[in-house]
Amino acid sequence: MITFGSLTTYQQNVLLASILGDGEITKLYKNSRRINRSYREHYSKEQEDYRMWKCAVLPELLYKRQKGNYIVSKSLEMFNYLSDHFYPENTDKRIPVQLLRYISHPIFIAVLYLDDGSLCISRRINHHKKKITLSPVIALYLQCFEEEELILLKKHIKEIFDYDLVLSKRKDGKGTILKLQKTAEVYQFLKLIGTEINLESMRYKFDWEYRFIKERQRYRSLYPDYEVTSAHSNNFRPYTANEIETMMALKQKGETDAKIAQTLDRSYWSVVYKLAELRKAKRRPPKKPS
Repeated sequence: MITFGSLTTYQQNVLLASILGDGEITKLYKNSRRINRSYREHYSKEQEDYRMWKCAVLPELLYKRQKGNYIVSKSLEMFNYLSDHFYPENTDKRIPVQLLRYISHPIFIAVLYLDDGSLCISRRINHHKKKITLSPVIALYLQCFEEEELILLKKHIKEIFDYDLVLSKRKDGKGTILKLQKTAEVYQFLKLIGTEINLESMRYKFDWEYRFIKERQRYRSLYPDYEVTSAHSNNFRPYTANEIETMMALKQKGETDAKIAQTLDRSYWSVVYKLAELRKAKRRPPKKPS
């Protein structure tokens, strides 16, 4: 029989984050023949490989329903136990304070973020210098929980993972979400997510270079004469002249973009867009002599 205690620490953290995030424990209705609850999670088709990853992590627990975009479980006594913590006295979903001690693996942060988080863009425009600086901000949309519960969760995350989340007000739900705003911490956070769950369909949520290049293209179309830069960190840096020279040399030798990214210690999409940018620049007509 599968119990919460029989799961590995890794599996426990994936399951706890999933229930806090996109998943839910089903109810037992009056006159129902079921005596045990089950797990259910709905998803968009674009994120199916992420949900299949969850099933692979919990192969004896989760599976994809044949009809519809759902991953589900069988009815198990374990979910009665978890329901008592997540839905005490059949209330709305709560943060299970007594289960926080089980949250100890970074995979919890990764799953909670990919379920309920977003990579937001903060911009600073200096019209005098014609310069736009873009910064990544992490938002965890947990507004279904009370502020007091979020305070306990963010305190636990600080103690275990050393991320200094802050409370942020919203008009929907219970009115509060969590954010990570310090640039250095955000880069570190995104690196963690990409290390734990490196899925192509979720890249837009954890690859800042990939997102920045797309955002830079958008802002250049809005402000053609402005320089668009990223808030710098050791984890995100502009291409040097030597890197560009190496990149072009490797490309001329027929190396793949993936190999070039590995050589330069850059993300794949960063190299793809940088090469496209260089090709576009090369096609521009030369400047007229003054």
